[in-house]
Parts: sequence; structure tokens; C-alpha cells
Amino acid sequence: MKTITETTRTVPVIHEADVCVLGGSCTGLFAAVRAARLGARVVIVEKDNCFGGIATTAMVNVWHSLWDTVGQHQIIGGLTEEVIDRLDRRGAVTRWEKTNPNYGFTFNSEELKIELDELAVAAGLKIYFHTIFTAPHLDDQGRLDAVIVENKSGRGAIRARAFIDATGDGDLAARLGLETYFANHLQPATACARFSNWHTLNGAGYGKLLREHGPTFNLPQGFAWGVSVPGSETYLMAATRIYGINPADADDLTRGEIEGRRQVRVIQDIMRQHVPGSRLALEALPSRLGLRESRHIRAAYQLTGDDVLHGAQFPDAIAQGSYRVDIHHQDKPGITLRYLDGTETYNVPGLPKVTTRWRPETATNPTFYQVPYRCLLPRGGPDNLIVAGRMIDLDPVAHAAVRVMVNLNQTGEAAGVAAVLALQNNQPFRDVAVSRLQSTLAEGGFAAFFA
Repeated sequence: MKTITETTRTVPVIHEADVCVLGGSCTGLFAAVRAARLGARVVIVEKDNCFGGIATTAMVNVWHSLWDTVGQHQIIGGLTEEVIDRLDRRGAVTRWEKTNPNYGFTFNSEELKIELDELAVAAGLKIYFHTIFTAPHLDDQGRLDAVIVENKSGRGAIRARAFIDATGDGDLAARLGLETYFANHLQPATACARFSNWHTLNGAGYGKLLREHGPTFNLPQGFAWGVSVPGSETYLMAATRIYGINPADADDLTRGEIEGRRQVRVIQDIMRQHVPGSRLALEALPSRLGLRESRHIRAAYQLTGDDVLHGAQFPDAIAQGSYRVDIHHQDKPGITLRYLDGTETYNVPGLPKVTTRWRPETATNPTFYQVPYRCLLPRGGPDNLIVAGRMIDLDPVAHAAVRVMVNLNQTGEAAGVAAVLALQNNQPFRDVAVSRLQSTLAEGGFAAFFA
């Protein structure tokens, strides 16, 4: 590889704060808001033009259940529930709790963008949109001292005492040279799309249509789902499948974005050609792919599929979930769903689902699982760095369940609270008292979830 040498430069410090959050998904924003509500000066850096990540720029407008699998105990609250309630007041959310196992809530992603703006402004955050993280900066003692960013105003440094990597791909951790890894089975990406005139399909089974006619258009066989956007006549569809890309690789990501849009047009053409009277019209494409998996950091503990499927409880739990294991395959069509009650289904659009068991029947079943704080603590990294989001340490099966937004949102809140506690006590993230972390989360709306 040919190289050039950059000229050494002096970079101005453009902002100083107690806590710096990289990444403005709901995970990152909730980390920032939590820290700010506890009195910290917080700056948040986001490469796009809005908060919300997959929920807004990728248009994935589904959050899953806040309850256990049998609907007896609410296991998720905090800022996720607060935002749902805010959207509800605007008529921008549909509640499916306890009525549909596939959805907890569907929402209007555009309304969510504005709600998240208001949440951030009310918290007093310093916000940098259209700003890209480029490099970490260490002080003379090797402590993470600042991050270098670039935006329309040029290149600058943001200094902070604590840092939260919520970039989705572990960009800060990776550029610090910390141990990271990729799963041997990266779950493929999906490009969503919003359509009008969906009613003109007259209930045609789009799964069957895509299975029968997709090969003619070189449309990969994957999985398909869709839902109406609350408060509108628009339909959100996720039926593309982008195989074989690594979202942490620039060339792969570029190829994936183009391929996703191509597949959206193919789906539209199939519907138009094979459903008489169809007037399906493409209304919106996502600003980025719906990414399920990328780089992971190696942490103090790796959550395993056995932990999730058997409902393991942890003394340092900071998140809980009931979403099933949801494996999107790279090597065959469809998805495999494993449930905490021991059942398993294999689902391919247009075909009957195949139901088996991944374990024998038992007298009782776990109804939720937990994520321990240790999964957020990078091995061997600066002691003022924590991570949150899909890059935490999860094996492939655990990741297939934990990766959904209602679960990852909690990791953001935990990271934000942990940052404040670490600063208050002048201690590394690894030494934060878990009992105090859990009680502070509960005071902020998590309720007494951690037994």
C-alpha cells in the first residue's frame, strides 16, 4: 500500500466537558441525557443530521416489548418508555404490547427525530451534528484526554474526563488499538423503504411474490416484514437482504448502500408487474442501511447464547430483555427464531414456518434475560472509556437477541450513569459500585428490575 505523510498540525480545542459521547443513536443520546440529568457537562458527536440512528436514519420504526415473555412484569423502562410516552401524546406511536409478539411499538420515525432533538436540548447537551470522529488523543500519562473531530468548521479537539463509545462499530475503541473482533457470521444488513398506495396491492402476499419472482431480478432470498407508519397512510417495508458486507469497512459499506437501493427498486417493480392495479409509489429511502452487526469489543465478560436462552441472572445486570434470538442467515434464506420457552422456528417468506425445539420441554421457562455491566468494559483500555450499543461483548447467539433497540438503549443509559459515578468518585469505570449504578438507574425510571 502506498502512503503519504501528513503534516504535523496544531488542533484547536473546540469544546471541553465532563463526558463526551461519540454516536447519536438512541443508545448514545440516552447515555448523554442520563449523564446530563445527573449534573454532568455533556457533549455528543453525531455524523448524521439527527439523533436516533437505526430508528430514524435507517427508518426501522419498531421497538420491541418492555415486558417479560408472558406479559406479567415490565422489565424495561427509563428513557425508552419516556420517549414512547412522548410520541404517544402526538399520536405518533401504535402500542402492540401483549397483543403482537413481533412488535411492542411502531412509531413515526420523523416524529421521533424531533422528540429526540427536544430531549437533547432540554438536557442541555452540547450537540455536534455532521461531525465525524477521526482519532483519539492521549495525554502524557497515556490517559484518553480528547477526541479529534472534523466538520464544516474544520478539525478540532473535544476534551473530556470520561468517554462513551456509542458509534455502533466501536470506532473509538478500535482506533485506540483495543482488542476487537468480528463474529464468524455477521448478520446481514437491510435497507428499508417507505411506500404510498400500499392498499392497491389488495392484500397480495408479498412474501410469495418475492420468492417466486425475485430470482429473475437477482433479488436475494432473505426475510420480509412491514408495518404501517402511525398517523399516516405510508407503509414501511423491510424486505432487502445485503449479504457479505462488513459495516466497519468503507468499501463494503458503500457497496451495501448501493445494493440496498437497487433491491428496493426491484421489490417495487415486482409488485407493480405482478399485482394487477398496483400503484405502489416509493416515498422515502433510508439515509443509511439498517445494520445488525459489526465490530465487537473484547470486554471483561462475553454474554453467551446460553446465558440468554436460559435466562441467566447477573449481580451486575444493567439491562434486561425478552426479545427472542433472531438469527438472520448469511448462508441460506430466512431467519431462525429461538424462544426462551425452548421452541424454534425457521421462517422463509412465502413458505410455511417450520417449528422445532432447541431444547426439550421443561416445567418452567425463563421469561427474560439480563446483560451484565462487565460487557461494556473494554479489556486493557483507558480507564475512562466505556462502550454501549451493538458493539458490546456478545457471542453470535446472544447478539441475535440483545441487538434490538429496546435492549441497547439500556446499555446507553447505564454507560451515562456510570460515567457520572466514576467522575464523582474519581475512579475508573471498572471500579464503579454496581449497587449504586443500579439504584441510580432505578431512580431514573428503570424501576426495581434488578433482583
